[in-house]
Amino acid sequence: MTTSAGIPQDLSSDFTIDAFHRGRFHLVQPKGGGHRSGVDAMLLASLVADERSVSVADLGSGAGAAGLAVASRLENARIVLVEKLPLMAEYARRTLALPENAFLSDRITVLGADVTLTGKARVDAGLHDGVHDHVIMNPPFNHADDRITPDALKAEAHAMTAGLFENWLRTAAAIMKPGGQLSLIARPDSIGDIIEACGKRFGGLEITPVHPRPGEDATRILVTGVKGSRARLVFRAPLIVHGADGNSFMSQADDLNNGRTAYHRRRR
Repeated sequence: MTTSAGIPQDLSSDFTIDAFHRGRFHLVQPKGGGHRSGVDAMLLASLVADERSVSVADLGSGAGAAGLAVASRLENARIVLVEKLPLMAEYARRTLALPENAFLSDRITVLGADVTLTGKARVDAGLHDGVHDHVIMNPPFNHADDRITPDALKAEAHAMTAGLFENWLRTAAAIMKPGGQLSLIARPDSIGDIIEACGKRFGGLEITPVHPRPGEDATRILVTGVKGSRARLVFRAPLIVHGADGNSFMSQADDLNNGRTAYHRRRR
């Protein structure tokens, strides 16, 4: 049995349908458990600035917020949502079934696969070599000594494992075309692991610190890089999300959050 929104009855008391990009698309998300997407996913999606007909893989996509945000803004983009947790992949499929998302659903597919697979196992799971123009990711960010949530689904979605960036970026490089763009959002304290994992795979790194408010420390970094590039790393000017009042969005952050513009790289 399903609800009127096409959601299985056994999920009907455990989800919300949330609007993004000022109602342009909607997302089915777990209500009290699992990962719920917000500004992080929208900022990640804004890193894809490409009007061509492109293929974008969203690794660890959850219910699909970042991938749908890319498709919402870029009508020529085709998206593959890659998610290993069956329940979150089901939320993504239900998201695509919403009537509100009909304008983009035929350009998006959901792939149930583990990003950390390697070699033949990765290919057999559907993560094929050299097929995507862009790979985006918002990897799990909680360290082992962080406070652990009692919600098992959320804990698995947020728990950082040893070698995470090495494993995820290895897959990103494998499935991406030469010259393709890597985009990710992470905590600032992961910067060393990210640069090391990029290694000779991705160059031309551009790193932007994201600050919640003026005068506060950065809580996120936006990172882009190009497969095979040998260009030098650049630290970009900070992105401030909220104004001094703590609530209203700064103009640039509001435009990025609502899909009105992209956060363009300074160089290809």
